[in-house]
Amino acid sequence: MSHKSNSLKQLALQKFKKDFWGVFSFYFIVLVGLVSIFAYVFAPDDSQYANQMHLAIHSKRPGFEVKMLTIPSKIKVNQSGFDKLFFGKKNTDTEIPISDYEIKDAILMYKEYASDGLEGAEKTVKLNAFPNSTPEDFIKEKSFLFGTDKYGRDLISRVLVGARISFFIGFVAVLISLLIGIFMGSIAGYFGGKVDAIIMWIINVTWSIPTLLLVIAITLALGKGFWQVFIAVGLTMWVEVARVVRGQIISAKEMQYVTAARALGFNDFRIITKHILPNIMAPVIVISAANFAAAILIESGLSFLGIGAQPPMASWGAMIKDHYNYIILGKPYLAIIPGLCIMSLVMAFMLIGNALRDALDVKS
Repeated sequence: MSHKSNSLKQLALQKFKKDFWGVFSFYFIVLVGLVSIFAYVFAPDDSQYANQMHLAIHSKRPGFEVKMLTIPSKIKVNQSGFDKLFFGKKNTDTEIPISDYEIKDAILMYKEYASDGLEGAEKTVKLNAFPNSTPEDFIKEKSFLFGTDKYGRDLISRVLVGARISFFIGFVAVLISLLIGIFMGSIAGYFGGKVDAIIMWIINVTWSIPTLLLVIAITLALGKGFWQVFIAVGLTMWVEVARVVRGQIISAKEMQYVTAARALGFNDFRIITKHILPNIMAPVIVISAANFAAAILIESGLSFLGIGAQPPMASWGAMIKDHYNYIILGKPYLAIIPGLCIMSLVMAFMLIGNALRDALDVKS
């Protein structure tokens, strides 16, 4: 009789694959991750932070189309392909939305776009200044799939670029929380006594301070900015990891395999890192998924309050802040679209956390 043995990792993976919402969330998170890394490849507006403004076409509906006149700049910008790919193009060209144009004697006459029944100004451009060029090189039909925001920026481009902050803040915050939380929880749980009492006092003091208030205090101390928010959020989430690790190690250190490791003369560092931690990582992985979702919500709240990512940097929370009053002005999609992005990404991490909890449950 053939006997097939599977490792615990393989059994957990097989169980995870049977969870439809867990697998769906995993692929969704991977998709958002790829979009956030290569945002400027997918974004129609590939300028830095997708910050190309056209005030004449502000707050336009999804699917809005307009003729766009691009006047090349004589300023040359030296920018590497790597910089353009990951940080956007430094755009020095002038883009002007127009409603009509005419060419006479190498002179381009155009009328600027104006909404609400207004007449746009009529201006001219000499085509002689740009030899070997045709009008088609300057004028193109531009479409805005999600419409434009109140500054006339392409909304879908801002959403794609804004995914980068929400996604990466989860990674950085979880990484910081794991490094500090596992270290503090391991020491407290393994050694106990006064060490445990001191670390638990630090944990309880940190836990007693409201998370948002603590993040605001750290952000103000470090200054407003991109990386400051990442660090601030990470420094507030380690207490949950530390408490879980401490509790798991208190139970695990009395197990027979730990006693055997001590009898073999292994030092405390090896016992913790090689024997105990690998056996207690299941609940840590689950809480990391929850912390990932919480970090996204905290960053969105900070950006909404104006102390998160600063303009012109795109952030879903900042986009909601800029447009929440449009909900009652007949254009709710300006705030609803980034809100749905936050909700879907947070829900994906919560669903994958639940799937991992079920898959890593040894009792089942």
